[in-house]
Amino acid sequence: MKRYFIHTFGCQMNVNDTNRMGEALASMSYAPTPVADNADLIILNTCSIREKAEDKMLSALGRYRQVKLQRGALIGVGGCVAQQEKQKILEKVPYVDFVFGPDAIGKLPDMISRIETEKVRVVETAWVDSESYVFPQADPKSSLGKTTEFVTVMKGCDNVCAFCVVPHTRGREVSRPFTEVLQEVARLTTVGVREVTLVGQNVNSYLGGISFAQLLLRTAQVPGIERVRFTTSHPHDLSDELVDAFKVEPKIMPHFHLPVQSGSNEVLVRMKRDYTVANYLERLGKLRAARPGIAVTTDIIVGYPGETEADFEATYALCEQVKYDGQFAFVYSPRPKTVAGLKEAEWGPVPHEVKVKRLERLNALQKQISVAAMAQLVGQTVEVLVEGHSRTNAEKRFGRTPHNRVVNFDGDAPIGALVEVAVQASSQSSLGGVQARVISLPPVLIPEVMPVAESCVVA
Repeated sequence: MKRYFIHTFGCQMNVNDTNRMGEALASMSYAPTPVADNADLIILNTCSIREKAEDKMLSALGRYRQVKLQRGALIGVGGCVAQQEKQKILEKVPYVDFVFGPDAIGKLPDMISRIETEKVRVVETAWVDSESYVFPQADPKSSLGKTTEFVTVMKGCDNVCAFCVVPHTRGREVSRPFTEVLQEVARLTTVGVREVTLVGQNVNSYLGGISFAQLLLRTAQVPGIERVRFTTSHPHDLSDELVDAFKVEPKIMPHFHLPVQSGSNEVLVRMKRDYTVANYLERLGKLRAARPGIAVTTDIIVGYPGETEADFEATYALCEQVKYDGQFAFVYSPRPKTVAGLKEAEWGPVPHEVKVKRLERLNALQKQISVAAMAQLVGQTVEVLVEGHSRTNAEKRFGRTPHNRVVNFDGDAPIGALVEVAVQASSQSSLGGVQARVISLPPVLIPEVMPVAESCVVA
């Protein structure tokens, strides 16, 4: 049996795509390996959102070149950078065998067969029309051994924010019919999954026959599902109906990732974000009123073209006011085909050293807020869904609270159990404690097996 290794960069959508790649490869009798050195096939599932995405891809390819020389391994590049660069990747890296975009995951077996039989290099980056796009059907067997899983509900984005390359790499919005989503969720429960995260570039704009709020409520009603999450969202789609869903359905977890991007109205206009800071705070206030104590996380871009010191101070002040549970903040870097990339010189580029200093200030503030918030939980008992062994200590268990906080703890509850954990220690990003009580066991004991698509996730 041949073995594959998938190196996954970026977001939850990419992690989900990696799972679908693993299923496609399993149909060809490929098995996963956690070590690239043992692989007969290496795939880089790339992300173009963060800074120097192409450089990170090329660096990783350089490391895997030796495996190709020693084992004759095939090397492929998929994901958003592949969709963005297409044939250029083959021209830059002569030892890459194939390049494919997110819409071509289902063609993996055909691509690999062509490469092996015809000895050709392949590029598959054509868009599938919205009317013709068929969402990959997940095989529940690939989720055996997991208690939490991603479920794709839509792809693409119609917002075309000035800084974002997603519409150029993932295409326009396409929503999956709600019946398909609910059927997939139901199938996942048969292998022990108790928590699902509905994913898409902008899930709030879901139009698969019912509203997104209704989809969340129906997902929560699927027998066997105990927790429902979703990501990611745009503030202008945070409807009253969605807010009400948090109020009436406790299985919708009290965590909301709501990207603000900037605390300056002037910057938000240049970003083509169609809300003001006041609009954002109003929606956030309704959400917190509907579900008191809800954990809110966000995305922030520092050093956006034209950002003045006053603009940054407005962002800093917003973070002080909101007290986010966590944030993904990074310095602005231009992306091809985006308005901001084309207008940067006109709007005024921010010097790199200024961007870095601003980011450091923002990160220091967030660390202070997060450390204080997590410390308040020491001495309390929290509910945890057991996901497996701790990544830092195999003798401990690992899981998350309803608020999506990581907990490493001493205990013997099986994967899929809901337990109470007495919190004894905290850090900026996780809690530590000891199992106090088992709330419920999984309906089926889940064997602790390696997932089909073992991947290395890089921020």
